[in-house]
Amino acid sequence: MPLPSRDHGAAPVSPGEDGYLRDRALDVLLDPGLAHVVALVCWIEKGLVHAADARGHVALRPDGAPTLLAGRDPLADQDAMSDSSTSYPFAAVRLQSLFSDPRAPDLAVVHTGAHSWPERGGHPGEHGSLNAVQSRAPLLLSGPGVGLTGVVDKVARTVDIGATLAHLAGGSVAGMEGRPLEAVVPGAKHVVGLLWDGAPSADLLELVAAGQLPNVARLLARGCAFRGGAIAEFPSVTLVNHTSALTGVGPGRHGIVNNAFYDRALGQQVVPNSSANWHSAMEWLRPDIQTVFERLPSHVRSACVNEPVDLGATYSTFDLIRQTGKAGTGTLSDWLPPASGDPHATHEFVEASGDYAWATQVDAAGLDQVLQLWREQPPPGLMWWNTTLTDSGHHAGGPRSPIARAAMSDADRRLGVWLDLVTERGLLDDTVILLTADHGMEGGDPSCTGDWDEALRAAGVPFRDEAYGFLYLGADVAT
Repeated sequence: MPLPSRDHGAAPVSPGEDGYLRDRALDVLLDPGLAHVVALVCWIEKGLVHAADARGHVALRPDGAPTLLAGRDPLADQDAMSDSSTSYPFAAVRLQSLFSDPRAPDLAVVHTGAHSWPERGGHPGEHGSLNAVQSRAPLLLSGPGVGLTGVVDKVARTVDIGATLAHLAGGSVAGMEGRPLEAVVPGAKHVVGLLWDGAPSADLLELVAAGQLPNVARLLARGCAFRGGAIAEFPSVTLVNHTSALTGVGPGRHGIVNNAFYDRALGQQVVPNSSANWHSAMEWLRPDIQTVFERLPSHVRSACVNEPVDLGATYSTFDLIRQTGKAGTGTLSDWLPPASGDPHATHEFVEASGDYAWATQVDAAGLDQVLQLWREQPPPGLMWWNTTLTDSGHHAGGPRSPIARAAMSDADRRLGVWLDLVTERGLLDDTVILLTADHGMEGGDPSCTGDWDEALRAAGVPFRDEAYGFLYLGADVAT
């Protein structure tokens, strides 16, 4: 079953055109009374990206150079190696990417790291921010061609993942924003990308050092990990960064600007990141953007396991779902093995959490597919394997919580089953492996509550708020 057309036809409408409404909204959002929940407000004005908080306002030129407009620069700390909630690595290029797309909001409101909003769907562990903690995903390289060892003081961006995978598998990187990582060179027969959704870099490295992720340690023993990880595109949410990792371009190019957004040209809400819509998420990819799979030479067989960004893959989980008519049911349960009895699961949390149990089923199905692919002759030249449980566990308990660490251990056990098969078949020396995630994760403060939507409504500002942070202003979009 083919995907719907990616050409939506209607002329784009740019964000940020109504300065009067924007200024009214900024008066509300930048009030010091909301500073405990509003870390930043960002927008584009006359081609320049702006960022402000209750204490300052800066404009960023296209080259990233700041022009201070009031108070102190809220983006002054862009240290790419910092683990501070008030550090914003690569802020200029990430914001410019988002706001170059007409689907971008008029105002992007960045939550403070402490903000707790369970009544709006928030969790003990959250992500989405521009800050370093929520943006820092792990980045580990293992196998032939990796020229560094151990944990090294380097940092990359999520868009570099796509460029690196394409380069290693013999594909073109022309037109990508990312660049192939110099720490690894082509030569391996098989290239594997592992994405542990929502796994924070610092947590992963800490658990490896403590001996609690023995199979990730097996990877590290044959390569290196970047201490600075891979910095997610903004917003640091799932589908934005899965798409960035597998296209090598940011949201301003690929058009997936959030897990939910408003398309002005069509006048409708778009929610591509849900269990009901993953099979058709790439309908919203801009038509001139290629995935890594589409960039490979025709003789390279590829596989995309449990991943919606699958265009061009020889084997795809979601393509199988589309072809068999299971798409659109709102659940994948009839595809999934039961969580009870899973030998790789932490059953304490399977029994306690429905989300943990469902993600366990998804990841068990993923492992089954991967093992089948690697029992075949020959295995894929490029394989991408998405793991879901790590995100569920971190959302449920926050970083370093027992449920988050159980999720990482479960993922490690599944990784070990596949590594054992690769080793048994004598393929390990011909396989280069990249392990990353789509974002980091940060624990909120349950006592830090507040809702800018209520303040905007009280001030009479017409708006719609998508994914709790993307504000589209005006009576024509208000809900």
